[in-house]
Amino acid sequence: MGGPVRSGRPGAGAGGAVRRGVPAGLLVPALVGVAFLLLPLVGVLARTDWPSLLHHLTTPQVTQALRLSLVVSGWALLLSLLMGVPLAWLLARVPFPGKALVRSLVLLPMVLPPTVGGVALLLAFGRRGVLGPWLESTFGLTLPFHTAGAVVAAAFVAMPFLVISLEGALAGLRPSLEETAASLGAGPLRVFATVTLPLLAPALAAGAALTWARALGEFGATITFAGNLPGATQTLPLQVYLLLQDSPEAATSVSLLLLVIAMAVLVALRGRWTGGAVREARATPPEGAAAPADPAGFADLGAPEEGPTLEKPPIRPGAGATSAPAPAAEESDLRAELTGYTRFPLTAPAGTTIAVVGPNGAGKTTLLRALLGLTPRAHAEVLLGGRDVTRLPTHRREVSWVPQDGALFPHLSALANTAYGLRARGVPRAEARRQAREWLTRLGVGELAGRRPAQLSGGQAQRVALARALAARPRLLLLDEPLAALDQTTRARVRHTLRRHLAGFGGVCLIVTHDPVEAVSLADRVLVLEGGEAVQDAPPAEVTRHPRSPWVARMLGGNAWEGTAGPEGTVELAGGGLLTTAPGEATPPGPGAPVLAVIAPEAVSLHLARPEGSPRNVWAGTVRELTAVGSRLRVLVTSPEVPALVAEITPAAAADLGLTDGTRVWTAVKATEVTVVGL
Repeated sequence: MGGPVRSGRPGAGAGGAVRRGVPAGLLVPALVGVAFLLLPLVGVLARTDWPSLLHHLTTPQVTQALRLSLVVSGWALLLSLLMGVPLAWLLARVPFPGKALVRSLVLLPMVLPPTVGGVALLLAFGRRGVLGPWLESTFGLTLPFHTAGAVVAAAFVAMPFLVISLEGALAGLRPSLEETAASLGAGPLRVFATVTLPLLAPALAAGAALTWARALGEFGATITFAGNLPGATQTLPLQVYLLLQDSPEAATSVSLLLLVIAMAVLVALRGRWTGGAVREARATPPEGAAAPADPAGFADLGAPEEGPTLEKPPIRPGAGATSAPAPAAEESDLRAELTGYTRFPLTAPAGTTIAVVGPNGAGKTTLLRALLGLTPRAHAEVLLGGRDVTRLPTHRREVSWVPQDGALFPHLSALANTAYGLRARGVPRAEARRQAREWLTRLGVGELAGRRPAQLSGGQAQRVALARALAARPRLLLLDEPLAALDQTTRARVRHTLRRHLAGFGGVCLIVTHDPVEAVSLADRVLVLEGGEAVQDAPPAEVTRHPRSPWVARMLGGNAWEGTAGPEGTVELAGGGLLTTAPGEATPPGPGAPVLAVIAPEAVSLHLARPEGSPRNVWAGTVRELTAVGSRLRVLVTSPEVPALVAEITPAAAADLGLTDGTRVWTAVKATEVTVVGL
């Protein structure tokens, strides 16, 4: 009896899921629970007088009660919508003291005995209640023993179903969708009507259906507060109560009607109220697998440059003339003064692209959100083309934002997504769609205009998001890791496309990235952030040659050691050890200054015996890791004398040395190969 009941085929493969047996100790009480819930329903079906069913349901008393129930439940639903939707929004989006108490009050009618709820309503709105005398004297409104009282009682017990359904949906709605809509020029009401409300429609429909069904079946609060008056407050549940005394067969027939209505509502919802609804905003298909084909392809874009270069690759005059983007509405320079978590000035002439890099928590996304006016963590005084937009709301700043996930509106097609910013700025529908189609074509996804985001691959979705941002003709374009979710092949192609279109952009563009290839190939300048401060702002070539941040040096593949400048061209390393540099390479302002020593991996040589020769830094160490990078190997060597060091050698050299994890080696770095910069 206590053994498991086996199910599924035996011997499931190692790669497949193992189907576990259902313990009888859980199965038996579960089946008993199902029977406990099912038997009363079976009893109704078994005891229904089927030949007389139609007669019972068409008697004047029943039809009158049914008509009244529909009126009461309809008005109760309307009342719940008017109060419940704003209440759900408040609970989901607005932090305020006592929120937990307010949520408990909302849920209270769900656990409160209905008759107790009726008594509470009577003491609040009755003729001797708290508000009852005022309602009667001011508005001539008497709720108890009136149809309006039945509506209030039904709304009191049913509204929580609507509130909890909408609150959960609002809490699960990605804020980036609404924020992106605002950055495209949509005001708060337009954002709510065109983005928030359509995305909430399934939850709103589910909550409304449950609210209506609960109001239709309300009994306890209604009979206590509104009474049982035929034609005024005698709803269908109250009619069942009366029929049980005089005509049990008719009561069974009416009960069956209510049962069918309730079951129809639940079947129609198909689990939406439990969170199991199928949402259109699905995860983006992975690149290269089960994703729709890309009919537009990249055949006309050419092969992108794969290796990082020191300068932003030039764009040939006339190249891609048919796909060159129109400039921003007005060429606009950027002047911003940031305070709060991010603390530095930022200026850029029109046509500049700035790559923003730095470790996690450095303030990169905070910088973008501050420029949009979307974060309390930092404040930005912003001038675009000489126009002060600091105190303007997001939708009036002419700043377009592409968050990392793209934030395409899942209920709109690629064409409608791209036209969204144009429509928000008052462009007529036909013209907005024409321009949107042109932008999609320029970015190689014109044939996907009719698809929704769930039908696009990651690369296609990113190009649609970029087309949408550029089509809005912003003065400032903000891209938050736009290529991070793509595989290497797609990333290279989209990067190549993005580089071409930014070349003709008339505003300023900021791109947050962790990819050094993106930083040096897309940007005119690289802005390095650490702890909310700008530690370097220079052209890519300068940042590559003289990184002033250990994180950037490591991002670029170099060994970066912090220390202090010592006498006669030495560096005293922070972790212990001494580094010798070439004569004349000592870092100003002289000994004692904090410095960063950068050593390229290819400048590190490995030996099985201690090397002799020209002035160099030599340390004994142990191989701890070998990693293939393209056609070369990266070797991690640890040493008790200095921090861990990465060397880059050929596979042939590694074979000659017989390198494996644990091999004892000597590392050597010429003094002339050490670059030292002040911090």
